[in-house]
Amino acid sequence: MTPIGPRLLVLGGTRSGKSRHALEWAKQAGGDDVTFVATARTGESDLDARIAAHRAFRPVAWRTVEAGLDLGTALATAPGADRVEAVLLVDCLTLWVAALAEAERPIALAWDELSAGLATLRARVVAVSDEVGHGVVPAFELGRRFRDDLGWLNQRVAASADEVVLMIAGIPLPLKRPG
Repeated sequence: MTPIGPRLLVLGGTRSGKSRHALEWAKQAGGDDVTFVATARTGESDLDARIAAHRAFRPVAWRTVEAGLDLGTALATAPGADRVEAVLLVDCLTLWVAALAEAERPIALAWDELSAGLATLRARVVAVSDEVGHGVVPAFELGRRFRDDLGWLNQRVAASADEVVLMIAGIPLPLKRPG
């Protein structure tokens, strides 16, 4: 099965409009044939409120898959993964990397698994991730490792994407265009 594009990576800072942009792209590209691949884990009141707000903006016809740590398998087995008409919306890589760090799972191994999962897809994919390289250098080693791991992952995903958009103040700035 040959992968079919497009693949879009949406980067940006907190509250930059990343998720909204990805959601609109998915609506236009897939209509109701969209699977939302969630990486957030519930259990913290602040994050739970954000998850609820995100759910409220999604069309009710969309399916949701909880990815857990194995994002590659979640994508490869998601409803619509084998259909070019379908869209998989991954929100977000940042929380996935944070979960990997908490589980002390090496990012390189996780990237290999994610790459393998992406290679099997025929569906269109839009992934959301934070751009953390513009901020203050974290004071603690774990924060610096997280920032570096996410930066490396963003670079790898961007290299394999057909299109990359940076969101600033709700405005999409194209960094890489298809073709």
